[in-house]
Amino acid sequence: MKKILLFISSCVIMHQGWCQIEPPIEKDSTETLKTVIITAYEQNRKLINIPAPVSFIGKTQLERFSNTSILPALNTLPGVRMEERSPGSYRLNIRGSSLRSPFGVRNVKLYWNDIPFTDPGGNSYLNQLGYYNISSLDIIKGPASSLYGAGTGGAVLIKSQPATWQKMAAINYGVGSFDNRSLNATIKFGNENFQQTVVYSRQETDGYREQSAMKREVLSYESRIRAGNKDEVNAFFLYGDLDYETPGGLTRAQYLASPKAARPAAGAFPSAAAARAAIRQKTFLAGFSNRHAFSEKFENVVALYGAFSQIRNPSIRNYEKRNEPHFGGRTVFRYNEDIGNSNLRVVFGAEAQQGFSNVKVYGNRAGVQDTVQTDDEINNLQYFVFAQAELELQGGWIVSAGASLNKSKVDFSRVSEIPPSDQSRTYSNELAPRFSILKNFNDYFSVFASASKGFSPPTLAELLPSTGVISTGLEAESGTNYEAGVRGSFFRDRLFVEVNGFVFSLKNTLAQRRDASGADYFENAGSTSQRGIETNVNYQLVPVNGGFLRSSKLFFSHTWNNFTYKDYKQLANDFSGNKLPSVAPHVASAGIDIMTRPGIYGHATWYYSDPIPLNDANTDVAEAFNLLGARVGFRRTLAEGLMFDVYGSVDNIFNRTYSLGNDINAAVGRYFNAAPGINYNAGITVRYTWQ
Repeated sequence: MKKILLFISSCVIMHQGWCQIEPPIEKDSTETLKTVIITAYEQNRKLINIPAPVSFIGKTQLERFSNTSILPALNTLPGVRMEERSPGSYRLNIRGSSLRSPFGVRNVKLYWNDIPFTDPGGNSYLNQLGYYNISSLDIIKGPASSLYGAGTGGAVLIKSQPATWQKMAAINYGVGSFDNRSLNATIKFGNENFQQTVVYSRQETDGYREQSAMKREVLSYESRIRAGNKDEVNAFFLYGDLDYETPGGLTRAQYLASPKAARPAAGAFPSAAAARAAIRQKTFLAGFSNRHAFSEKFENVVALYGAFSQIRNPSIRNYEKRNEPHFGGRTVFRYNEDIGNSNLRVVFGAEAQQGFSNVKVYGNRAGVQDTVQTDDEINNLQYFVFAQAELELQGGWIVSAGASLNKSKVDFSRVSEIPPSDQSRTYSNELAPRFSILKNFNDYFSVFASASKGFSPPTLAELLPSTGVISTGLEAESGTNYEAGVRGSFFRDRLFVEVNGFVFSLKNTLAQRRDASGADYFENAGSTSQRGIETNVNYQLVPVNGGFLRSSKLFFSHTWNNFTYKDYKQLANDFSGNKLPSVAPHVASAGIDIMTRPGIYGHATWYYSDPIPLNDANTDVAEAFNLLGARVGFRRTLAEGLMFDVYGSVDNIFNRTYSLGNDINAAVGRYFNAAPGINYNAGITVRYTWQ
């Protein structure tokens, strides 16, 4: 680490005299939030004109940290919590949606470059995307079923490329604590009508805890072909190879005594290390999209894809092998018509996905598969149609209404039994409407209100959980959300403020349980009441008008949650009125960004979480914690088109012991997955652009 810091210092000193070219201009985040075009709900408008709770993360926000993960950037957003139980093991919690996720991303719909990234079984392998496969994210909070189908948590629209394309070649290399090493190479070539991008990323670490090493490689190719003014074809190929160890949850006593430890042996079950607990995950995805303009007013976008995921999961209970081929597509028609002084936008289309999975469970003999226990063939289909009409009226009014009609079906055949046993379940005719209205008083202030209904059938991993018991008796969640919010830009765009509040009532809430071995299973937990207020403030400290400081800004976000069970009884236990586990009542984040004209820059970020209930009875909680992190660097253009960026970062400066991914309702209190203590990263990026 001393050599790394010496190298950074030397680069800063030497390059001060090498060149007088200023570093490339970066838009201030305040300006970005006001001017960025949001594509959520097919809006294609500035954020201030979006009648929905949407947050935006761009490359500027992602690069405030260590260039290895999107997690810290997402956790600066109100209402959003990304969790990491161990390196590579992600959960995404939008307004409490991770209550259903012992691991992975569920109850949130993901799209990558307009292609459905959530599989037909309802799971999203977000960990298959590397840091450099993501350029921006539109995050819809709350039910988005009217346009995006199943999911009461929301939707995430991921773009891999910025709106402006430029020929370039770049390489990044980083090192850090716990033997963390990362390498990325990107090349963009072609011309304006045939754009091509190749990205290769590799990341590996020994991990903070025992049995938590991770290695990930991702290779992607993208192309965009423009055929005249009416057609644009995009092709995408992605291959990801991810291997990460799973240390398992600890009891409070184990967590406090030795947070770096993996789960020890208990009773008949071996330790995580002895079982060689891990997940080996390979995914291949190929897809394309085509935009065709029939006229200036009418166009269609169609996206088709095919994907295959292979998962090998030795655990303390068993050894699971999953093969998950699936394919699908989405088509959207857009019509735009001026009516007098008003504008009408109509969107309609459909989405369908089909999956054919095989899940085999064996005994686990020290990381090697043993005798087969169950063998399941699974056929799952989901599709929906949707429509939305939006009228932009004189006086700054925007009124919209939309709805989707959804159906899903899953068939199980347990071929390990003789004769094979079959089970199936259909969730059909789920209508999900949404209504919204927005009033824009000028270009600087707006208010909106919306009402929406969302639904979410059980995912494949919930119908066939770790216990191996097929649970087709589970019902779909459904809920109604009422929302109101304000957005404003003040003091010549130096201050941007957005505040929104919501009331969400959810029925048939799916809740996670764990048995004594740590296997998860699910049940419908009655109804819940979810109320919250989300606040986001950005302030530009110094106007960009020359001088030593190029830009400087502050940001602050706060989330207040009051999530409770309304009516939930489990045998003799009545949990009605209890707090919903996994959700902190108050979460806050703040930071400062400084960029100087010589090229020196710095970012500092503070994060706070209230205590988090860990079980339905609210008898155990994770303690509140404060985190502080920082990044400093030097970015400079050496010659025409040649830029370098050398940086160092530190996370968890206070060296707090905390858990960033608790196992909810864990048996015998194995809730805790310790996050790293104080840790360091450093890296260098060299980029060359040409015409």
